[in-house]
Amino acid sequence: MGPRNVPLERENPDLLASPYTDSGTIPNLKFSFATARNRLITGGWAREVTVRELPVATELAGVNMRLKPGGIREMHWHKEAEWGFVLAGRCRITAIDELGRSFVDDVGAGDLWNFPSVIPHSIQGLEQGVEFLLVFDNGSFSENETFLLTDLFAHTPRDVLAKNFGVAEAAFAHIPVDVEHERYIFAGQVPGPIAADVVQSGGGIVPHTFSHHMMAQEPIRAPGGWVRITDSTNFPAASTIAAALVNIEPGAMREIHWHVTDEWQYYIAGRGRMTVFASGGKARTFNFQAGDVGAVPHGMSHYVENLGDEPLRYLEMFRANRFMDVSLNQWMGLTPPELVQAHLNLDAQTMAALRKDKPIIVASRR
Repeated sequence: MGPRNVPLERENPDLLASPYTDSGTIPNLKFSFATARNRLITGGWAREVTVRELPVATELAGVNMRLKPGGIREMHWHKEAEWGFVLAGRCRITAIDELGRSFVDDVGAGDLWNFPSVIPHSIQGLEQGVEFLLVFDNGSFSENETFLLTDLFAHTPRDVLAKNFGVAEAAFAHIPVDVEHERYIFAGQVPGPIAADVVQSGGGIVPHTFSHHMMAQEPIRAPGGWVRITDSTNFPAASTIAAALVNIEPGAMREIHWHVTDEWQYYIAGRGRMTVFASGGKARTFNFQAGDVGAVPHGMSHYVENLGDEPLRYLEMFRANRFMDVSLNQWMGLTPPELVQAHLNLDAQTMAALRKDKPIIVASRR
């Protein structure tokens, strides 16, 4: 009888009318980038989801960023490690490590990078521009609080700059002062061939690349989809953030499982539903679409279903050096059958169907 926000209710039908198995109170585990404040600047835009927007996500924070062709995310560094995933377009990334060894690479859709803590770096859009997801290993991290090159210069006396670089003070007469409005993400020219941007270093190039071609990995295939896992075992630079790119076909689901660390999710395509079981008789279901962020505290079991007619694709992210999960199906399949029977009264056919391997993604038998 009262007022309603019908479009929002239609996006979240399992909150409006929850499954009968939902019970009790669980913190909110969803926040959409569409409802985050977007910072619009000359070279692109950026919006973030931190512990401020999603209080339960204390270990990881995320930024959705767009750079126009030639747009520059200015040279900067931060105390947190930065993990990036290219959603569309292409960009050039540069960095040096603490020994002065250089790095430059061009990355495109499906590629990722990881810059460890305090490693200075930059990002610039190529011909068609770029949009990407950044994930940081601290839920309280804000993209608005990074160490910016122009900010450093604006807050260092010019005589000190002159002494540091061995030039006259006049050399710094035109450095940006109002950096809040002039830099951070600003317009630039599309860079030329990558070979022209390779600056020779006496230290050489970094021994472990900061970029990784995730889609070039051989996926773990299942009847209902596939998974590509990237962590320190196949991308050494990613020592604090592990990730899985999950693709679930229509009618299939990511099996019931749980993790030893908190999970941070980003939904790329499709329409899905996740139910989280929090012990103590508590469970809650959330609906997700492209651009949404999900969170699951460690130890809570959950599953993700594809509710649409196209593949559901999303990232599972963890503050860890290795991807780890525990499978309900595998646990039951590797437990003495009599013990499982004593708990659940399952018939012989169901007991025979239990898996000793890890299904990861399962397809509907209907």
